[in-house]
Amino acid sequence: MPTRKSPRKGSLQYWPRKRARKLLPSINWTAIKTDSKLKGFICYKAGMASAYVKDETPDSMTKGKKIIVPVTLIECPPLKIFSVRFYKNGKIVKEILAENLDKELKKKIKLPKNTKKMEDFNGDYDNVRVLCYSVVKKTGIKKTPDLSEIGLGGKIEDKLNFIKENIGKEISVLNIFEKGDLIDFRGLTRGKGLQGPVKRFGITLKSHKSEKGVRRPGSLGPWHPARVTFMAPQAGQLGMFTRALYNNKIIDLGKAEDKLKGIKKFGDIKTDYLIVTGSVQGPSKRQLVITAPLRETKKQKKKNYEVLELR
Repeated sequence: MPTRKSPRKGSLQYWPRKRARKLLPSINWTAIKTDSKLKGFICYKAGMASAYVKDETPDSMTKGKKIIVPVTLIECPPLKIFSVRFYKNGKIVKEILAENLDKELKKKIKLPKNTKKMEDFNGDYDNVRVLCYSVVKKTGIKKTPDLSEIGLGGKIEDKLNFIKENIGKEISVLNIFEKGDLIDFRGLTRGKGLQGPVKRFGITLKSHKSEKGVRRPGSLGPWHPARVTFMAPQAGQLGMFTRALYNNKIIDLGKAEDKLKGIKKFGDIKTDYLIVTGSVQGPSKRQLVITAPLRETKKQKKKNYEVLELR
């Protein structure tokens, strides 16, 4: 018989396959072009549901009809600015903390006693970003906030005006995103622990007559080089990987006001919420960062659903 050949099992695009170092990933804010004042927001996955909607998408086969689409419920407690970071040539030249920070931050980081004001800094800089934290104590998830650096849109003057207007105040997701917008999700997938090469890389099960196990590779490599290469599919960690999910459509948003209650493994949504089409990575209560779209697609942008009922 001829030698059987097939594409390698398991993409090498994401390597190494190990747990992410932190729950909220770093993001290249320079690549995200948007007119929005705040380019991102910290949110928490609540769960999934089925939405009974009326399809108003142009040129759709179901235009004007009532259909059911899978949706994900996202809780978005307000954000507060923790500090302002001034950048020069891609490096932080000065970081100024906000005043009157929440006491729950002491569980996360060590807070300095003396803080300076933005007016005291007159150095040279070419970009400004903010380090924000979520006021998650308003939800039923936990009390310790999550911190993440978030980029700002517009010119330097617009960024500084936004910071001066909102520093020390709570920022709502309703002031950043609107119904019909496309957003990207960045965060960690569900953790699955130690898994074998069949589940981890998708290799084919061997024959039932094989001598050394069915759910394992037939060979770990040639005699030379006399070592196992990193490309050989082996057992190891699966899940808790950083992934980005692009172009999710916001079909509804607003304040909870006892609308969304009794979500399985989550409870009640008590603050602002988003409803997006499709699924989102991670289990319930997983913290995520939503951002303005990196690259919009026409197919997703033209979708138009009018939510009638959640099931």
